[in-house]
Amino acid sequence: MPKSAPRVAKIRARAKESAELSQATAASPAGSSWLRAGQLFFVLGALAAVIHFGAAVRDGETRRSSASLLRMLAPDYQGENRTAPDFSLPDKDGRTHTLSSLRGSVVVLHFWSRTCPPCIEELQRSIPAFDELVAGRSDVKLLLVTTDPDWASVASLVPEGLRSSILFDPNGRIVTQRYGTRQFPETWVIDPRGVIRARFDHTIEWDSAVFFDFLQSVR
Repeated sequence: MPKSAPRVAKIRARAKESAELSQATAASPAGSSWLRAGQLFFVLGALAAVIHFGAAVRDGETRRSSASLLRMLAPDYQGENRTAPDFSLPDKDGRTHTLSSLRGSVVVLHFWSRTCPPCIEELQRSIPAFDELVAGRSDVKLLLVTTDPDWASVASLVPEGLRSSILFDPNGRIVTQRYGTRQFPETWVIDPRGVIRARFDHTIEWDSAVFFDFLQSVR
């Protein structure tokens, strides 16, 4: 008889005992309940692990997608650790708009002035298409903040039908003092948590698919 035969016999005997014990446990009402509960616990645990893994993968893919799109747009600043300074400014009708009230949405904050020719070109050429794209959306909001004194000073420059809010900061209290802007145009992208994700110190292609895809990737 081979030397390994006794060891194999022992293993088979233990396996038989284990099988008999399992059958006995399953046969009894209490044992069956415990077995089903254990199986259910195992399935739920496995399902939770799969869901967590899937969420982690999706989050990683979103971050990679956001980063690659941002590289294509070439911002002058990018980050995830600066909260945008809050502010309240009036629109042409005197209604006050507060930045923090837009938490939960991606906010595109655009600083401009009538004394800035590139600003006027953007305002009349590509911003209207973006304005049309985000009109009525809750996930992306556009705020156009000018340092001009009032609506009368810019009305002739604003394209007819523009629906996004134009806010006025004639003393530069927000634009210059809180955001440190010295040259126009300047555009900030603020995520739903109120964190600054990017800043562009130049004109951008508002109607480009890359820009809008980046905004949708910001979480």
